[in-house]
Amino acid sequence: MRLVVDLNRCQGYAQCAFLAPDVFAMHGDESLLYNPEAAAEQRENVARAVAACPVGAILLELTDEDMADMVSQDAVAGAGAGSGGSR
Repeated sequence: MRLVVDLNRCQGYAQCAFLAPDVFAMHGDESLLYNPEAAAEQRENVARAVAACPVGAILLELTDEDMADMVSQDAVAGAGAGSGGSR
């Protein structure tokens, strides 16, 4: 997963730092620091942070590896579902 933040658009609302503190951090009142190569374990927090940005300054790009990981997680989750029969 790759992140790009338009620092010219960012207004320092810090919603991203609140929702994904392992990826985003405020430095002072207005400067945002972030890890552009966030770990896959942070995907849900990062997605929430992207959605919460009031000015849409964060772009999230999923890599092929991220997509494959999501598919495999869905397959595992689906394997346990539907084990009950209908009456």
